[in-house]
Amino acid sequence: MTFSVENLFLHKFKSTDMYWTLELASYLSDAPWPATKDELIDYAIRAGAPLEVVENLQSIEDEGEIYESMEEIWPDYPTDEDYLWNEDEY
Repeated sequence: MTFSVENLFLHKFKSTDMYWTLELASYLSDAPWPATKDELIDYAIRAGAPLEVVENLQSIEDEGEIYESMEEIWPDYPTDEDYLWNEDEY
């Protein structure tokens, strides 16, 4: 199968893989945690989040789980421990 530029474009947008950035994740920072997948999708739409946020949430395999934080949706989400900031030094 050969891929033209158009096929690659369509393939990328049909993919169910999520991709998160800090900017996209920031749209869920004030979400009503804990929340279900449907509640997060509803929140993202009402908050005016970009379509990528809604698509990422929709691609989560839904087993009726309740998510406590962004770290449960995006395991690589940076936490305070990821930054080498020692408040005692300043």
